[in-house]
Amino acid sequence: MKNILIIDDEEKLRGLLVRIIKSEGFEAFEAPDLKSGFKKIGQNNIDVILCDVKLPDGNGVEFVEKVKAEFPFIEVILLTAFGKISDGIQAMKNGAFDYIVKGDDNDKIIPLLYKALEKTQLQQKVQQLEKRISDKYSFDTIIGKSKAIEQAISLARKVAKTDSTVLLTGETGTGKEVFAQAIHENSNRAGQSFVALNCSTFSREILESELFGHKQGAFTGALKDKKGFIEEANGGTLFLDEIGEMPLELQAKLLRVLETSEYIRVGDTTPKKSNFRLIAATNRDLKTESEAHHFRSDLYFRLNIFGINMPPLRERVKDIAPLITYFTRQFSAKTNKKTLAVDAAFVEKLETYHWPGNVRELKNIIERSVILANEDRLTVDELPYEIQHQAEKTTKSMSAFSLASTEKLQIQKVFNYAKGNKAETARLLEIGIATLYRKLEEYNIH
Repeated sequence: MKNILIIDDEEKLRGLLVRIIKSEGFEAFEAPDLKSGFKKIGQNNIDVILCDVKLPDGNGVEFVEKVKAEFPFIEVILLTAFGKISDGIQAMKNGAFDYIVKGDDNDKIIPLLYKALEKTQLQQKVQQLEKRISDKYSFDTIIGKSKAIEQAISLARKVAKTDSTVLLTGETGTGKEVFAQAIHENSNRAGQSFVALNCSTFSREILESELFGHKQGAFTGALKDKKGFIEEANGGTLFLDEIGEMPLELQAKLLRVLETSEYIRVGDTTPKKSNFRLIAATNRDLKTESEAHHFRSDLYFRLNIFGINMPPLRERVKDIAPLITYFTRQFSAKTNKKTLAVDAAFVEKLETYHWPGNVRELKNIIERSVILANEDRLTVDELPYEIQHQAEKTTKSMSAFSLASTEKLQIQKVFNYAKGNKAETARLLEIGIATLYRKLEEYNIH
């Protein structure tokens, strides 16, 4: 039930308004002055206030400002016996929902109440949604107690409150976008937009349009003006994933935006401004790329003001078990199953796996295992065949210090860097393509 507060020194009018409001199914509270009315706000979880302008202990127009300062989601409708344009203007400036004249506008009160309640409910829903998003991307919800992930979280917490550009580095699937969201939600820009763009998804021309926007007629198919991600991120955060894939021509344009806050839409000549915080991510070594002239060195130094390296899952072995528990609960609920128990052998197998796909791969494997599970628990039988046998091989024949383990790690690292391109991997490793295929099969790298 919605709670309405009536503040008016005329007892008969208060009584009339109470009866009208209760007949609409609302709960009505009343007060003869501003002081007692303000007390009732906190005591009764008020949604909307009907308040006279002239009261024994003050002015309703000024009271609106006080209410909105402490209770921003409460709407105030002011009632006055003598409508003055100056009072109405000031009331709206102070945050009043509306300003009406008693007697002349009595028929407006109930419709206005419904409109004010709609606004209040919408504001409350937005607040709840923002809280859920904030909770979801809180640093406290990031799973892991290993030293590697705790160091990354510590750095992210420190930089979050600043406006500094952040460069997140690390292998694919290590959670770079999760960290970017957490940094945004814990920054001073948390109430503004978080806009994410993957630079490896589009061609150069489309990426330029997505990033900077375009004017109508700028190219075939540009049927109307389009805002770019830079404009959408104004006041908030722009997250550029896989920035190492951005073409060199666009890197120069992005650098100019970072240095001047100005950009120009495709097909336009008028500069626009955007105040955004940039978080970039890459699985490439941008320092090496810049030295090889594959990435602009000036942009690299501009991006790398504050770098955070995301640790691969194989360096977070102690985090695998809690991650398994978390994903098992998540996918048990998603598949309408009772939360499945997890066999110790299931966890052990996954703790010995090399995890080329990192947390993302673990998440996918747990989802698959939950779907396959016939009983009330996850067992080794639900794991993919290659995971079972890779874990066995690693456990039996490769210690962390063995030559084979070192060789496998290097091949996996270069293979990931080359994005699975076998010819490029063989070239970088300076081995024959046939040798590479044999090694990939031997170490079950894919």
